[in-house]
Amino acid sequence: MKKKLLALLLMSACVFTSLTGCGGEYAKEGQTSSSGQKFTVGFDAEYPPYGYMDDNGDYTGFDLELAAEVCKLNNWELVKQPIVWDNKDNELNSGALDCIWNGFTMNGREDKYTWSDPYVDNSQVVVVAKDSGISAPADLKDKTVGVQAASAALDLLKSDEEGGQKALSDTFKALQEFADYNTAFVELEAGSIDAIAMDIGVAQYQIKNRGDGKYIILEEHLNSEKYAIGFKLGNEELRDKVNKSLHDLKANGKFDELAKKYELSEMTCLE
Repeated sequence: MKKKLLALLLMSACVFTSLTGCGGEYAKEGQTSSSGQKFTVGFDAEYPPYGYMDDNGDYTGFDLELAAEVCKLNNWELVKQPIVWDNKDNELNSGALDCIWNGFTMNGREDKYTWSDPYVDNSQVVVVAKDSGISAPADLKDKTVGVQAASAALDLLKSDEEGGQKALSDTFKALQEFADYNTAFVELEAGSIDAIAMDIGVAQYQIKNRGDGKYIILEEHLNSEKYAIGFKLGNEELRDKVNKSLHDLKANGKFDELAKKYELSEMTCLE
């Protein structure tokens, strides 16, 4: 009798688990944002000021705070899901994420995702040590340049299409990929690489927070681009809801308040 009762309890537990999921860590397809429950945002946890871990061990940043405000407007529960940036497409297409929202460049990827309206006007720039003697991208010939794997900067430096910078990167001694820009800066400080190609907002944040005046951004930028929120291709229903919320936040002043907090006011482009 006890064995039968135990079997029934175990069966009930399995059914309950299958219905509720594994602790609700991810927003599941078909039961998430569109039903007003969870909104799971994929982000790079080492990409300040857009997404990162603060001194208290909490994930924060301009994009994550914006996502939290969108969730308030829609009565959604925000799930902040740090991801390996190089694996973002697998995460999104599997349904583990509702969107990728973390300084995500839309230029050159227009047909790969369903995009929100752009909200930050960003540029790809080069960071070097102040005393490096490098004053322009042309000076990077025979130099080792660091870049984040699967980043817009890497795509730009490998592209031979109009606006691409493959001709420039072909002059480098090496184009070295890193999992994150914190590691790239460690290597730049150690002299293992000569420069870093990256987004201007992240570059400004890194330089300011290192506070030693050792690094500069080259005046000549590699290109100009825009950030937007990337949804799974075809997920226009969710995109439209988030888009509306973004514009509502712009209208009520919260968007500009957060942009000022993260010193991004001069870079925003949401109208």
